[in-house]
Amino acid sequence: MTTTAVAEERQAEDVPGFAQDARANVSFARQPILNRDNMLCAFELKLYQAPAAEDGESGEQEAEARQGEAQAIIHAILQPDVRAALANHPGYLPVTRELLFDDAIRSLPAERFMFELPPDIVADDQLITRIVELYGRRYRFVIDNVAQANDTFARLLPYADAVKIDMHRIPQAMLPKFASVLKSAGKLLIALGVESQEVYEQALDLGFDRFQGYYFAHPQGAAARKVSAPRHALLNLLQLLGGEPTVAQLEAELKLNPVLVMHLMRLANSSGLAMGRKVTTLREAINATGTNRIARWTQLLLYADGRKVALEDDPLLQLAATRARFMELAIQRLPEAGRDETDAAFLTGVFSFVDSVFGGSLEHTLNVLALSKPIRDAILLREGVLGTLLTVVEALERGAWADIESACGRLEGLQVLDVAQMGLVAAAWAGVADRSAEATGLERIED
Repeated sequence: MTTTAVAEERQAEDVPGFAQDARANVSFARQPILNRDNMLCAFELKLYQAPAAEDGESGEQEAEARQGEAQAIIHAILQPDVRAALANHPGYLPVTRELLFDDAIRSLPAERFMFELPPDIVADDQLITRIVELYGRRYRFVIDNVAQANDTFARLLPYADAVKIDMHRIPQAMLPKFASVLKSAGKLLIALGVESQEVYEQALDLGFDRFQGYYFAHPQGAAARKVSAPRHALLNLLQLLGGEPTVAQLEAELKLNPVLVMHLMRLANSSGLAMGRKVTTLREAINATGTNRIARWTQLLLYADGRKVALEDDPLLQLAATRARFMELAIQRLPEAGRDETDAAFLTGVFSFVDSVFGGSLEHTLNVLALSKPIRDAILLREGVLGTLLTVVEALERGAWADIESACGRLEGLQVLDVAQMGLVAAAWAGVADRSAEATGLERIED
């Protein structure tokens, strides 16, 4: 796909493009925060700032540089890509002392951000005064990464609306009492580092309100996503779309799935695909939409939870869509990437954790889908360019910038800042992917 074609597609889907600001040496990754219903309710923004050259600055120059860095961070947060990537959810922003004391921070909308205070911040009278001032302007604070109740924690607690507790570092013997006391004090409890169903259930039983981690993307975390008849129908359709079906074959398969027909009709009549007149038949809808777009739409719906919630709140679908779109954008930045490579990259991202939907062996599910060997090797073994890109996007999801830098060393033409910006663009696309004029998001398949 050419650069022009990418831009036209992004414009048609109302997705912001890559940041063009010459000062943009700052970007972010986002990590999902879920509520007790296992739905997205916020994202933490993980900062990446391109390293500055060291030139023996004086103390005064260093102070000016730190102030400049704080203002660059604020400027980056206000960019359209970041706002769109949050998909109308609040952003949890880790802050430094310098950032808190920079008046530029007041340009951030208080209703959209929670400020995360690091556990090692110097909680002196000056800082408390500043927090109280910002609190009076309706800004809210979170004590981040808590593993013990030390003096700093005690000084900050009265001004914090929420507390993030590191589920792996806090002594397990003190966790129940600690959680109980904080809940009694009216604090929002956020469990940090929730990567397994076991840790999630522990935090849930202790009354935690929010959960940060990727437990929902593992098979053991998908109890509410059991395979249903509609998902089997989606799988059958995906297998058909894996070849080169005729319109008649596709029409026959879709007619077995009335809900899919309804979604396709909405998609065909959306503003981005409209033919200039209303599509009224299934065959017209197939011709208007095209098998490639139908395939992508179906692949994403495979991850949709059966509950009646907005798809922008569905963490599994959002993760799959963001990962797939990132893979597609990233491979287009590499030399000699054509349509086949772009499609393979998207498929690699989509099906990289398909076992979270169907359970069982990932290898078995990939066999059923009859994916090509490069895609299978990328997912199962992290081999080839696709495997390296998959490693990159997984590191991006963790905000592991050193791992991204290491992987970029194996990819010609990609830098860490490029990766971060593509991650934001992909996240923005996931929030509006295939949104029709009538609907607020991708319609889900009811179980």
